[in-house]
Amino acid sequence: MEPGRLRYLEALVTEFQATESAEAKEQVLANLANFAYDPGNCGHLRQLRVPDLFLDALGEDSDALVEFAMGGLCNLCLDKANKEYILEANGVEPIINCLSSPNEETVMSAVTTLMYLTTPQSRQQTTALPVVECMLRFSLSASRRLSNLATIFLEDYCTPQQVEEARNLSKHTAVGIPLPRD
Repeated sequence: MEPGRLRYLEALVTEFQATESAEAKEQVLANLANFAYDPGNCGHLRQLRVPDLFLDALGEDSDALVEFAMGGLCNLCLDKANKEYILEANGVEPIINCLSSPNEETVMSAVTTLMYLTTPQSRQQTTALPVVECMLRFSLSASRRLSNLATIFLEDYCTPQQVEEARNLSKHTAVGIPLPRD
């Protein structure tokens, strides 16, 4: 069963890299993101460098590709080795950039992924002032899901001092976090 699973995942990665069809790329990336949810696939996906594929896709112009890549990273980083890999690959910055996505699913996955990636070593980056300020804005969102998730982030991952510093910013802009595209 295992060699068959690896071959199937390898075929998906190859198809993603070879196809010129935007729709096919989206479908394959969505499938890979779903496979990332199964802990039994984590080693194979790491071996196939799928975390790099997801990180690279965060820079795509397609909102759908970014959504699926962010969802895939969110699923992958539950595995300790994948979490370490993503952190070592400087994955936090492109994930933070996804906080400005116009797609709520992408933003939800980005916030959740930042939570999963927070360690004593990465906390300074995952809870940087611009991120905390962004979470304060999200906590006021009309979207109940986003508001609740941002509130959990602020309460469980940030210090009271970080939250207070972000609240006291004279201008409410997320410095360092790009604005959504037009």
